[in-house]
Amino acid sequence: MIRSAITRALFDTRLARTCCLVLGVIVLLAWLGPLFSGWEFDEIDWDAIESPPSVEHWFGTDFIGRDLFVRSMLGARVSLGIAVVATLVSVLVGIPWGAVAGYLGGRTDQLMMRIVDMLYALPFVLVVILLVVIFGRNPYLLFMALGAIFWLDIARIVRGQTLRLRAQPFIGAARLLGVSTAGIVRRHIVPNVFGPALVYATLTIPGVILAESFISFLGLGIQEPDTSWGVLIADGTQSMESAPWTLIFPGAMLAMTIWCTNMLGDRLRDQMEVGAGYTRSSAERARRRT
Repeated sequence: MIRSAITRALFDTRLARTCCLVLGVIVLLAWLGPLFSGWEFDEIDWDAIESPPSVEHWFGTDFIGRDLFVRSMLGARVSLGIAVVATLVSVLVGIPWGAVAGYLGGRTDQLMMRIVDMLYALPFVLVVILLVVIFGRNPYLLFMALGAIFWLDIARIVRGQTLRLRAQPFIGAARLLGVSTAGIVRRHIVPNVFGPALVYATLTIPGVILAESFISFLGLGIQEPDTSWGVLIADGTQSMESAPWTLIFPGAMLAMTIWCTNMLGDRLRDQMEVGAGYTRSSAERARRRT
């Protein structure tokens, strides 16, 4: 069911295929684009400071003469990499946490969810600042900070699904057959909550990209000479009047990526709900006939 829902979400409509194509082009350019340019990401062209787009510099240059195309592609690598890794961390932590809390229930559930509530209460920017103060400015802090924040929502979603599942007859049958708690969670709970968690994980990716861009925009994330979309947008806002292309190109790539991932996430959510919606509508029609 999950595989067919993913296939329908990605290829069923022209809009979904267009989003897949746009994301594929962005990822392909991020990894292969710099190979076709004659410039390094930190190389300065002293004769083309704030130069507009041209044959030599496809996206123009920034305020110190660095090629904006190469830096935008490097920024795409960093931003997309952080988004994917942070989302994987949130899934790997959130699903087991929510499944165990929901299945065990009682005091264990209360304790585990109070921990989630306490972490929810911490301001995101404050967490990042504390990590910067303790560990210094390190790109890997972004993985830790973003992963430590976004798994909380997945844990709550999985817990809610698990509370519904543990009352199902097949869970009771597994208990009667002597299956251990760990076995029930691993074999019966996690596979059945993976679909909703996958949908939310898909919708988490644009949120992580925006959060990374915001952190880098504040100067707490990726540091020079490395770059990300947030760093490029922050630099572009400083020279948007004299060189608007320094803001337009990275901003457009960020906007297209977020829009496409949001659209695909919505499509996947709709496809995952098709079966449940069909069942509900069939039951309603049966009640009307009676």
